[in-house]
Amino acid sequence: MTFDSIDRRILELLQDDGRMTNVELAERVGLTAPPCLRRVRALEEAGAIRGYHAEIDPATLGYPITVFAMVSLRSQAEHDLATFEEHVATIPEVRECHMLNGEIDFILKIVASDLKSFQEILMTHLTPAPNVASVKTSLTIRTAKSLPGIPIRAG
Repeated sequence: MTFDSIDRRILELLQDDGRMTNVELAERVGLTAPPCLRRVRALEEAGAIRGYHAEIDPATLGYPITVFAMVSLRSQAEHDLATFEEHVATIPEVRECHMLNGEIDFILKIVASDLKSFQEILMTHLTPAPNVASVKTSLTIRTAKSLPGIPIRAG
């Protein structure tokens, strides 16, 4: 699907405020409500909009610790990579899992209520997982920038 300037503006506005009403969105992009809603539905069906969610402050819900874990596997065979991805999908504290190219196979973003909880995740779920050769971790001290979504440029 190709995106014209109105589609891109719709994506930009919804990315910034997913709770915006269709009427407000239509006004801001210069359309009436029915064609705006058709465009939003088309963007959803095309997979450009994957969903809507609330951005939650982890610390307010008891997850003040964020750790990045760099995982190296013994084998990079597709089956072994898929098995690892399936395994981390079962760990709720793992919020992101990205396969990398280079020395490290995966980087994981993990949240925890405290260091003891993180250590338990590490020792019971990550290091003993099948095919894991090593896990290196870095504790986040502070986050200087965290933006949802992607930069959207005019078409």
